[in-house]
Amino acid sequence: MQVVHARCAGLDVHKKSVYACVICREGDGKHREVRSFGTMTADLLKLADWLREHAVSHVAMEATGVYWRPIWAVLQGHFELLLVNPHHIKVIPGRKTDTKDCEWIADLLQHGLVRGSFVPPTDIQDLRDLTRYRAELKQAQSTVSNRIQKLLEQANIKLSSVASNALGVSGRRMIEAIIAGEENPEQLAALAKRRLKEKIPELRLALQGYVRDHHRFLLREFLDEWKALAERVARVEEEIDRRIVPYEHAVTLWQSIPGMDRVTACNLVAELGVNMAQFPSAQHLTAWAGLCPGNHESAGKRMSGATRPGNKWVRRTLCQSAWAVTRKKDCYLSAQFRRLAARRGVKRAVMAVAHSMLIIAYTMLKTGNTYRDLGGNYLEQTNKQHLQNYFVKRLRRLGLNVTVAPAT
Repeated sequence: MQVVHARCAGLDVHKKSVYACVICREGDGKHREVRSFGTMTADLLKLADWLREHAVSHVAMEATGVYWRPIWAVLQGHFELLLVNPHHIKVIPGRKTDTKDCEWIADLLQHGLVRGSFVPPTDIQDLRDLTRYRAELKQAQSTVSNRIQKLLEQANIKLSSVASNALGVSGRRMIEAIIAGEENPEQLAALAKRRLKEKIPELRLALQGYVRDHHRFLLREFLDEWKALAERVARVEEEIDRRIVPYEHAVTLWQSIPGMDRVTACNLVAELGVNMAQFPSAQHLTAWAGLCPGNHESAGKRMSGATRPGNKWVRRTLCQSAWAVTRKKDCYLSAQFRRLAARRGVKRAVMAVAHSMLIIAYTMLKTGNTYRDLGGNYLEQTNKQHLQNYFVKRLRRLGLNVTVAPAT
């Protein structure tokens, strides 16, 4: 096979050790050397010096958990680095050792048979850590909220049956009063604020329960935990707002897409960055995110089209936005959802809308154009004659004579 990189190295990364193989080809000769290093900073600096001694130009390593990140930080700027998906470089069965692994990676790199994964810049990586942490905190807060509502149901307090948000301003005031020992439903219902005041009669019935000291103790613990998580979310959001300033143009641009709010736009910046040149096309991006159908064909037959694993954070964020846009009227994306949901089901329709939103976001950022909605009737207008024939045929099947004339 053709040699693409004359001097390269393959790294097999672990928690406590790194196995490195250097391959140097000069003329018809070939030199191969394998060494192992620790993962302490001093050991990684020795690894970098050893690679420089052999005049290595390209280095490939497996994406092993988070163990590759400090090695990447030490070697970045000195070598051409490639982070490789482990599924793409499986070794021959029966030859699985750490030494063989690093030699196999170096051989593949030497002949140009490995493809590097997308690794964002350091500031985008930091922003990604923050947005993912915020998502985990919100999920933990939602879990605590469910515990509070479950405990209220045990005491037969039906607050969530009347209030749309049991932990809103009014709901928290009522829960704090219950913790303090208040049992009078009228006094508790009087704590309602704003629009919830219209439901005071229902609240009086819902707040009459059997609350014991055991319930009050757990309510106090759960509510304190919920508030502590809310404070942590607020601190993380402040840090995200501070770090997102250099990419505010992308956030503003993406917020113009129906269904996308600021949180979604910040998440996309953290996961994708703002340089769309790293993805050859929008189709490559949707495949990387796991938002396109799988491609499995054999003997001329199309097998399963299940989506492949991709970036679960991008997929989750866009699916949430796709659910949100389904409620919007006179919008192309909501019309696409309704059209597909009737034939293919709701879940496939949501995935298809998320796929369209990612393509729109890619195109907007790459071209710099703002979002222009095609309208809710765009899909009908593109195939107007076919749709007209379809409805006329259905009416004739019902025994009706139909005459179609254009509206004046």
